[in-house]
Amino acid sequence: MDRGTSHGDDELGGVPRVPAQRGGSGGPGRMPLAVVVIDVDGLVTHWSSGARRLFGRSREEAVGCRAVDLMPVSGALGGEEWRYEEGGHEHGRGPDLDAAPAGAPPYPTAGRARMADQAHGQVDVLWWAYPLVGSGPERLLVLAADASALAEAERAGGGERERFSPGFALHTEFPGADRLAGRLPDILPNMGPARAGRIVAQILELGYPVLEISRNERVPVTPDWGMPRYRERQARQEAARRAASAGGEGGGAQGAPSAPGVPYATEDTDLEYAAVRERLEFLNEVSGRIGSSLDLARTIREVTSAAVPRFADFAGTHLRAQVLAGEGFPDGPPDVTTIWHRVWVEHNDEPGRWDDTVPVGEAIAFPEHTPFFQCMVTGEPVLIPYIDDALGDRISGEFEKRDLRPLINGRSLLIVPLKARDVVLGFMVLMRRAGRERFHDMDRTTGAELAARAGLVLDNSRMYTYQENVAETLQDSMLPQVTPRMAGCDTATRYLPGTRLGRVGGDWFDCVKLSGSRTALVVGDVMGHGLNSAAMMGQLRIAVQTMAALDLPPAQLMRGLDDLAQRLGEHYLATCLYAVYDPIRSELLISNAGHIPPVLVRAEDGRSELLDLPTGAPIGVGGVPFETARIRVSPGDRLVLCTDGLVEVRGQDIGDGLAALCESAAHPAASMDDACDTIIRALNTRGGRKDDVALLMARLNGIPAADVAQWRLALEPREVGRARRLVGERLLQWGLPEAVETAQLLVSEVVTNAIRHAHTHHVVLRLVRTDALLWEVFDDDHELPVLLSAGRNDETGRGLRVVDALAREWGGSRSADGKTVWFEQTLPRPERAAHAGANIA
Repeated sequence: MDRGTSHGDDELGGVPRVPAQRGGSGGPGRMPLAVVVIDVDGLVTHWSSGARRLFGRSREEAVGCRAVDLMPVSGALGGEEWRYEEGGHEHGRGPDLDAAPAGAPPYPTAGRARMADQAHGQVDVLWWAYPLVGSGPERLLVLAADASALAEAERAGGGERERFSPGFALHTEFPGADRLAGRLPDILPNMGPARAGRIVAQILELGYPVLEISRNERVPVTPDWGMPRYRERQARQEAARRAASAGGEGGGAQGAPSAPGVPYATEDTDLEYAAVRERLEFLNEVSGRIGSSLDLARTIREVTSAAVPRFADFAGTHLRAQVLAGEGFPDGPPDVTTIWHRVWVEHNDEPGRWDDTVPVGEAIAFPEHTPFFQCMVTGEPVLIPYIDDALGDRISGEFEKRDLRPLINGRSLLIVPLKARDVVLGFMVLMRRAGRERFHDMDRTTGAELAARAGLVLDNSRMYTYQENVAETLQDSMLPQVTPRMAGCDTATRYLPGTRLGRVGGDWFDCVKLSGSRTALVVGDVMGHGLNSAAMMGQLRIAVQTMAALDLPPAQLMRGLDDLAQRLGEHYLATCLYAVYDPIRSELLISNAGHIPPVLVRAEDGRSELLDLPTGAPIGVGGVPFETARIRVSPGDRLVLCTDGLVEVRGQDIGDGLAALCESAAHPAASMDDACDTIIRALNTRGGRKDDVALLMARLNGIPAADVAQWRLALEPREVGRARRLVGERLLQWGLPEAVETAQLLVSEVVTNAIRHAHTHHVVLRLVRTDALLWEVFDDDHELPVLLSAGRNDETGRGLRVVDALAREWGGSRSADGKTVWFEQTLPRPERAAHAGANIA
């Protein structure tokens, strides 16, 4: 570390930002590091500023928490062998682990992990973990760095690939423990000199590294994996040094003593480094293959397939049922009742060899006295170097109606848990056949690291799947079940989820029944995707329905929706198109808030056109007026409303999509559903669509004048009798004698109320025949009727009770001129069917 280098905010854990040197010697450079110290209980005791920047947690949040919950280094914390008794003897114990502190491996470990993050993308982390021994509580020193610096270094070096090798090399400016210990408190804030001296002494003694970037092609100088007896290595090095000194000039000494902290380059260490490099390459290759997707099933297939044949001859992955179903985080530890699903199996035997023994997709609960059960309840790796016939028979005998002996006997077995936040989500079964090197401690560490990386990606996939399921359920509950036939128009709808991650969006459509046989047609698109957008969509949709029921004009409704969005928050932005169709007047009233224009297909000549509407600003912008356009239509015309996901494709002009929409909408179709499918097929086949799509089509049938009757009634009580007579005559003309009695009773009650409360003008009674009889009474009073509870002696309050009991549905709405009270009367079934057929024709 240069004397003039500042240790302020630019320092990440201890190694300053010094770019790699150029030149013929390929001089080394430095990378910034995060530094973490872990105690005997696996809790963080030190968390550097570099760790905060790399992993996103502050020192206050991290210190005292479990390290495995903060960093993807659980492979450094060791595992546990499965021990079994046979003949009074314990079997399955691996090499001497007396030197292992609190279950951590007695040798340094290293690796690379890819952390998938929905908000910030994927982050590659290189890490090294070094055991600490002594009387203090510290048991593990972890160094980590952002692997993206590798790509930066390669670009700086003209594309030449660099080696990342942890090691104290000759260029380090800490030649002795005293100087390094004196500077370590600068590197690790809040660490006292005594503690720093103890750690640094061990670092220099064992060759633990800072991170070096070197452009040479030699094997990286890395502490030996899988060689816990480092004292023996040091003894061999010391013996070699003494032999070199005793030999003098003619003693045939080979090489020179190594620099402080650098392992002596003997043939043994070369082999050790080759083994380390092979395992690192395997883990790095796996990291590159997994985590590329948040799809749960794909992630499991990737990690299972990556293990065969390079690491094992057989690999099978099991997940808890809740995880696979996307039901959230599992509750409690697994037990004998826990159901596991075998998600994927990979092996290099003949195809189909184990399909009957361990079929993919099988749901199974594992017996208690098996190594599988021990792994899933302890959350630790289980290693059985060799399964002899006796042990294989015992394990297989625990399963009912299943013979595992051909699969497991004579093989080496390693079972590693897939964990997240210290909860077992699944486990992976790895086996090697006879004739191949058996699994050992180093393989257990490698398998644990493989499982740790897979567990992180699996948990991200699980959380994504769970959130997506919640959002889809929410969105499905908010999307309307549109009635295909409204008064004077038929409708058809389609909704397609997006293809991007977080594909649930804020697109919606709706049809709202209004007074006067009118229908409101709505389509909208909340900006963004995911659960928040779906929730915003639900709020805006309910607001539109509420204001539409108040019979607000389209421009006024848009203004109210815009005000509501601003009150809800600054992030509420949406586009919306609101159209009101009047089938009696054959006209559309449309207001647009930043949405793509609708398409109108004329029935007369089949010509389609984009309606030229005032665009307006999106909902939530505020301060922008909205306008209403009036469009004349004819019976049989079709109106097509959709969201931009249907016509907008990245890299293409949206005008091309709108032109394709017009063309496909004009195609003849046998039904409304067929017409929607034609549009979807024409536009959805264009590559690049990622957004969700809402499509609403309405055929504007109109209502013939012969099906409408209207009368003006004076504000006199005798007009109630006249109204009953007019109603009876018209229903008899229409051939509906069965409806006369009920209609006269209901009309009498509503007209009586209107005459009683009207002020200066007449009352209007209108009858519309569609698939039901729609009765409407207009007066100039603005107070809507309310359903009341009438007592035995009350003279008022019973009229609406009669309407509520006999009408199919009823309601009221205000307008600028007064109010309208309406009710629907069900037609007799034969007439209803005949009228529906006439409308379709």
